[in-house]
Amino acid sequence: MIKAKKKFGQNFLKDSFILDKIIQSIPKNSDINLVEIGAGLGDLTKKLLEISKVRSYEIDEELFTILSKNFKTEITNSRLNLILGDVLEFWQKDNLLDESYFLVANLPYYVATNIILKAIDDKNCVGFIVMIQKEVALKFTLNDKNSNSLSLIANLNGEINLLFDVPNTSFKPMPKVMSSVIKFDKFNNFGDLKMQDYFDYKNFLRICFSSPRKTLFSNLTTKFKKNFVVKIFEDINLDKKIRPHQSNNTLLIKIFNFLKVENGRKE
Repeated sequence: MIKAKKKFGQNFLKDSFILDKIIQSIPKNSDINLVEIGAGLGDLTKKLLEISKVRSYEIDEELFTILSKNFKTEITNSRLNLILGDVLEFWQKDNLLDESYFLVANLPYYVATNIILKAIDDKNCVGFIVMIQKEVALKFTLNDKNSNSLSLIANLNGEINLLFDVPNTSFKPMPKVMSSVIKFDKFNNFGDLKMQDYFDYKNFLRICFSSPRKTLFSNLTTKFKKNFVVKIFEDINLDKKIRPHQSNNTLLIKIFNFLKVENGRKE
């Protein structure tokens, strides 16, 4: 019997009902390429192979050996491309796939946010369905009336929704927290933001939300000249008491573009 390894944040999904719900949520496209992160014991992998070829990444060498034996036929006939290693390291070197793909994964809690952001920025990733800690899922799926930097980045690149919750009894071993499945469909939602400014805008969002309990005005003046920020707020008739979570991409892109023109960053 395989024991889950705490260092990899392993909790194996064993609930067939939840597995089927994930499969049913995948876009119905016969040409779609599927990428899986964290094959685990292969329960989800098996169902994915019923609808498409799969490239699957597994960081655990022991599980990789077991999966290689259990899916020997699928690997031999090129239905499954099983890869051993840390997916974040592969992302640093290259794309996960050199053509468009849809990502499906039960992500370890400790690395979920980083992987989701990588997938959003991967030009070949057209969307994903991932299972993550509910607390993180809620951060990504907040609307414009209660936003944060993660939800704004997601909504800037497409549409993201929480599909359903997953109780801890669906896993072995049982985690201490509730999980949720979220779905992301990518499309360009940049509005007045130029694509070449995207990564600068992401850094700008970090400034905007650097101290969530402070006002947006206060956070901006930590990095930009106060007189420039005052002028912008006056020009767009924006209340200086507005909090970061009360903002949205339309407003923040407008401020970003003003600051870019004014070149108001502190030395």
